[in-house]
Amino acid sequence: MPNRIRFYLDEHVPAPVTEGLKRRGVDILTTQVAGNCGVLDPEQLAFARTQGRVLVTSDTDFLVLASSGIDHAGIVFCAATKYTVGQALHALLLVHDVLAPEAMRNHVEFL
Repeated sequence: MPNRIRFYLDEHVPAPVTEGLKRRGVDILTTQVAGNCGVLDPEQLAFARTQGRVLVTSDTDFLVLASSGIDHAGIVFCAATKYTVGQALHALLLVHDVLAPEAMRNHVEFL
């Protein structure tokens, strides 16, 4: 099996998106399950990096962190109201199926 992206979903990712990814066999970890709700953004990004997980978020603060040069395992950014749940799920599955973890390192993928 090829090396696949593992996602770390921040607390604002809708539950139906999370469940849809799980049902399709995508390796995900949520902020809630990790016990990281309320943790500051730099620590969230560092946690995702140490876990080898690409952060999925709609929080623009992570874009500021990424542009500052902070090392990260990758960020997938999707504006909160841009897509329906189904569209967001489809876009994340496409990222998962097409991009490798190495390609995501210090990269921001905009959906």
